[in-house]
Formats: sequence, structure tokens, C-alpha cells
Amino acid sequence: MLKRALAVLKDTYGYSAFRGHQGDAIACALNGIDCVVLMPTGGGKSLCYQIPPLVTGGCALVVSPLIALMQDQVAALERLGVAAACLNSSMSSAEQAAVTRRLREGELRLLYVAPERVLQPRTVEALSTASISLIAIDEAHCVSQWGHDFRQDYLELGALAEHFPGVPRMALTATADERTRTDIAARLALDAPHWFVGGFDRPNIRYTVRARGNARTQLESFLAQFRGQAGIVYCMTRRKVEETAEALCAAGFNALPYHAGLDARTRADNQTRFLREDGLIMVATIAFGMGIDKPDVRFVAHLDLPKSVESYYQETGRAGRDGEAAEAWMVYGLQDVVRLRQMVDESPSSEEHKRVERHKLDALLGWCEATTCRRLPLLEYFGESHSEPCGNCDNCLEPPATFDATEDAQKLLSCVYRTGQRFGAAHVIDVLRGVDNDKMRQYQHSALSTFGIGSAHSVLHWRSVLRQLMVRGVLVADVERFGALRLEADARALLRGETRLFLREDIAVAKMPKRKSTAVASDVPLAREDEALWDALRACRKRLADADGVPPYVVFHDRTLKEMATRRPSTLAAMLNITGVGQAKLERYGAEFLALLNGEL
Repeated sequence: MLKRALAVLKDTYGYSAFRGHQGDAIACALNGIDCVVLMPTGGGKSLCYQIPPLVTGGCALVVSPLIALMQDQVAALERLGVAAACLNSSMSSAEQAAVTRRLREGELRLLYVAPERVLQPRTVEALSTASISLIAIDEAHCVSQWGHDFRQDYLELGALAEHFPGVPRMALTATADERTRTDIAARLALDAPHWFVGGFDRPNIRYTVRARGNARTQLESFLAQFRGQAGIVYCMTRRKVEETAEALCAAGFNALPYHAGLDARTRADNQTRFLREDGLIMVATIAFGMGIDKPDVRFVAHLDLPKSVESYYQETGRAGRDGEAAEAWMVYGLQDVVRLRQMVDESPSSEEHKRVERHKLDALLGWCEATTCRRLPLLEYFGESHSEPCGNCDNCLEPPATFDATEDAQKLLSCVYRTGQRFGAAHVIDVLRGVDNDKMRQYQHSALSTFGIGSAHSVLHWRSVLRQLMVRGVLVADVERFGALRLEADARALLRGETRLFLREDIAVAKMPKRKSTAVASDVPLAREDEALWDALRACRKRLADADGVPPYVVFHDRTLKEMATRRPSTLAAMLNITGVGQAKLERYGAEFLALLNGEL
């Protein structure tokens, strides 16, 4: 049956070979075996569950958490000639009844349903009358309390095994550490599942982390290289989202806000615009992004630190899904460290859960302060070992300078001690720098031996030293005492001079390192003489997409158009040799593009 699956891959999707573990996962589904599939964003997870029902003639039930994602997947499948539909709360009763009828009559090959709906009695009854041949649980990390995006609705999905005995189930996610993977299999009650853990490396993404200075200025400097290109900017709060979107628009960028506080219509309209228009920047909280299929997102920027490596990896993975060069850029500072640790300490979770969350946060903070290749520890976190530096991150391209910070650390720690471990970062730094203000006089801190001993350095320098000491666990901000700095056990050795400390010198200005000259392996080269044709092909795609009411990439990906512009097929038969051109899309769009390629338009 795998041979038939390869034929479907070519005829329907326009690809000649499976990638990574796609073929293995499909073989499991076809042989009635449960499996867990971990592939990076853009790695082709959806093909693992879309192809089996096209081979067997049954229907795959796909549990998906987002309505927008369902609708995009269905629209893309319909353009491939695949009978697909979804059931969700945004549909009218008549629309839902029509989908249920198609399901019962065996017309559908894929049905997308939200987790909160799939186990409702009416839905189970409708599904029981259909020929369900596979159950796919997408974004499966949501089932785990150890995952970065736990959702209560996913906890009940293990019951699918009881309602549909003998139907193979496939759990899929892009991000899960070993603990989360084990939890996924247990909570979904998978039966001796096969595991397919693909490589986590996304070599086309360049990682850059900068110390936060003037974040808005840093962001605009970074975005200057991406004018006219699509990207996502993540912020922690709704207010910051709206203020950042307004500032970017004022600076000449085309930006839209997205957060849970906006009304549903505005959120839906903004997401639709982002998917269908070129060059839009979405400024958003983490409410935006899961399952976004837009392949040509050229950057993901973070103005605030995520809460874990998993969250960071998932969010940055939305860049460069087409395999071409993309950027993951982030600024962070002392406030991020204090705020996120406070959030963990104040959460109502169990102590065990808090301990795990602290470990995840510490892993991310340590990664931010790394002075060697960023990609190696990022991949190692997910259990994947590489021996050579990547050559495509800020630390590889511009190795950071370090300095002997032992004396500065001793001054700062002494100042925290002399002020009674009762004050936050701002006041301690003021004492170090000898600032004369009302608070200094109120507590008579100008009389301390540490008053002014750090006046030779700027506020930014001391905040950098303080941040790095907190990341190393030498200092903590006491949540119960309103962020007062407190010495930890490791401070003793530093104060006594028993150990030396080397810290990184922050680059406050968001100067972008030069990209390595070698092209990313997946890039499709475009010669200068092909650029006019490339622009014409994109314009044709936009016109056809608008007519169909779908995003441009649903018609063809950029990679497909670049290959057309480079190879210039002159017949419909030759177009089938272009990556991403299957039979249904050839019949639907081939004549228009062929006429353009042959100079008839």
C-alpha cells in the first residue's frame, strides 16, 4: 500500500518522495498501528494523516484546536481535489447538517473537528455511522500538563479508543521534550505506539538574541531589512501589542494587532489579511500562531521572553516554513527574568509542576546567555546531538566578547548585602552609581561603603551584570518582598574571591550580523533575468487566489513559482514535473500559468 501512497503523493500533491519519517508514519496508519509523530514546523506532518484515507478510501478524523487552521486546511485540500470538511461552532446548522450528510454517505476523506466538540454525543453518533479509518490528534502536546500549551479539552481524547476500537490513532506535534512525549502516549491511551521523532533542526532559521535597550528602536532597526515581507512580532501583553502595532504603522510598516481582547470579528479579519496579503506584520500575543500555515513568514521577533524553550521553538518555527532563509530575533532583559520567575512562583500549580516550570525557564535563560553556538544547545534540549557549530546564529557569526566580571559582581553583591537585601534592582544600582535622591537620603544609603563604587559604569552595564547573576542563580528577586534582591548560596564564593566570573558583553544596538554567503540548501536560486517572470507569476497567483477566496500559498508556494520561473515548462505535461504541481492543481490553474510562461498573457 505504500507504493499506492507514493502515487497519491505525486498525483495529488506534486511531490516525488516522502521526507523524513512521513512514509513510516503513513505505513503505520495503513497497517492499523498507533503512532506518535514529532516533526518540526514545516516538516510535513499533515501529509502523514492526509494520505492514508486517500489510499484506503475511508475518512480520517482530525482533531485540531483552531477553527482558522481547520478552514485553511480544508481550503487547501479542496484545491487538491480532496473531499474535506470541518465541523465547528462558526458554521450554521444547515452547514453542519450538510457536512454530516456527506460524512454518512462516505463522500469525505478528511473531517476536522475541535477537541471540545469531538466527544459530544451528537458528534460521536454521526462519526459512528461513517467509515473512520484513522484518528489524528494534531498539536498533541496540548494533552500534557508538562507541555507548553496544555488544554483541558485534550484530556478527554483518550476516550476515542473506546468509541472507535480498532481504528489507528496518530498523535502529532512539533515540540515535546521526553517527559511530554511519554505523557502524550499515556493520556491518549495509545496502544503500543510506534515513535517517529524527526530532526528538530531548522537550518534556514538564524537565531539572534540581544539585550533589551530601547526595544522599539531595536525592533525597527531589525525590521528595516524586511520591508514588504511577512512576519510576526510577539509581545507579552495586549497593551504592548497595540502600542507596538501603532508605532510600526507610524514608522511606515504595514502592521496589525492580534490578541484575545479584540472582538472575534476583528481577530478573524486580521488573521485573514495576514494569510492572504503580502508584506503584513502581525503583532500578537501567543494567542496567535498555532497551526498557521503561511509558508513565507520571513521573521519571528520577540519583544518579551517566552516561558520555556518549547514555547520559543514553537513560536520561532512559524518562520521559514517554505525552507528559505528566515530570522528568529529576540530582545530580553532583567524585567523578563523577574516577571517570569514571579509568574511561576505565584501560580496555583503543585510544587512539582512549579519545579518543572522553573527548570524550563532556567534552561531558556541559560540559552539566552550562551556565548557559543545557539543551535547546538537548542537541539540538545530536545535530545538531538550535533557536533559542529551551525554558522547561522548571532554567536557563530559574531562571537560575543566576554570580560572578567568578578570585581563588578563582588561590588553588586556587597551592595545588595549592605542595603539589607530589602530593595529591588533600581535602588541597588542607584546606590552603586552614587545617585543622590530622596530615597537615598531617606534610608541614609549615601553613607554606605558601597555608595558610588560603581559610578564608572552605566545603568545598562549594571543591569546586564545583575541579569546574568540572576540567570546563574547567584541572586534572586524575592516575590513575597516585592522583588527585593536576595543573595543565594553561590554568592558566598564570589564575595570571598574563591572563584572568578566571566560574563558576556551585551550588544545593546540591534546590529544584524551579516548572513553567511552560502545559500540555504533548500533555497531555489532565482537569476536576475527570471525576476520579471517571477513577479508576473506571483501577480497571477494573487489574482487566482483572490478569485477563489484563499491565501496565495494555497494556489502554489513560492518555491513552486520560483521553479516555474527557472525551468519555464512549455506544456502541461512538463508542468507536472514542477515540485508542488499535482493533477488537481494542474487542471485548476495550469492553463493560466502556462499561458504566462509561454508569453501568451
